[in-house]
Amino acid sequence: MTRTYLLLAWTWLRASAQYPAPLTMMIIGSFVLNALDVAAIWVIFRHTGTLAGFGLAEVMFLYGTAGVSFALADLLFGNVDRLSRHIRAGTFDVMLIRPASAFVQMAADRFGVHRLGRVAQASVVLGLALSRLHLEAGRAWMIPLMIVCGTVIFTSVFTLGGALQFLLTDAPEVANAFTYGGGTLVQYPLSVYGGELVRGVTYVLPLAFVNWQPALFVLDRPDPLGLPYWLRFAAPLAALLLAAAAALAWRTGVRRYRSTGS
Repeated sequence: MTRTYLLLAWTWLRASAQYPAPLTMMIIGSFVLNALDVAAIWVIFRHTGTLAGFGLAEVMFLYGTAGVSFALADLLFGNVDRLSRHIRAGTFDVMLIRPASAFVQMAADRFGVHRLGRVAQASVVLGLALSRLHLEAGRAWMIPLMIVCGTVIFTSVFTLGGALQFLLTDAPEVANAFTYGGGTLVQYPLSVYGGELVRGVTYVLPLAFVNWQPALFVLDRPDPLGLPYWLRFAAPLAALLLAAAAALAWRTGVRRYRSTGS
C-alpha cells in the first residue's frame, strides 16, 4: 500500500515539475497566504500582552505544532475529502476496479506538492517559537510525538469527512467545517473558547490532542479548565481510536457505495 502511494504521488510530482515556474509560485503563494494567520496573531499581541494567559511565544508554539500536523495531513491525505467530485464524475468507479486501494488512490490523486508551502511556513513558526521558549529537555520529547499524533488525528478527520460523502455527495462544506475549521480552532489556546466546546473537542472529536493537551505538558502549564492531568499523555490513544473509527467509516462507505452510473 505504501509503495503504491509513493508511486502515484511521484507520478503527480513529476507531472507538476514539468511546469517549474507555476509550481514555485504556488508554493510561495501558499507560504505567504498562510503567513497571514501569523500576522493576525501578531496584531492581537500588539494590543495585549497575553492571550488567555499565554504569551506570544507559547501561542506561536501552539500555532506551529497545529500547523505542521495539519499541513502534513493535508499534503499526504487531504484529497480524500474531495471524494464527492469523483463520485459525481464517475471516476471513483474506475478506482474501485483497479488493483490498488481506493483510499490510496484518492489520497495520492493530484498530489498537491504546492502544499509544501504550508508545511514550510508552519515549520518556520514552530522553529521561531522553540528558539524563544527554551524548553526543558525532559519535556521536549513530547513535541515530535504530538506532531505525529496530530497528523494522524487530522488524517482521520479528513477520512471521516470523505466517508460522509458516500451518503451526502454535496457535503464537502460540512466536512471542511471539521477539517479546515478544526485546523484553525487548535491554532489558539483552547481556553479562549467555552468549556462545552473544549470538552467536545476532548471527549467527542479529539482535536484537543493535536496540540493543546500535550502542549500543557511541554509548557508546564496547568489546565485552565481543570481537566485530568493524564490527558496530556493520551494523544497516542486518541489518535489510534479516531483512526480506527475513520477506517471503519471508510470501509463501510465503500461497501455500501453504489455507482452513479455516470
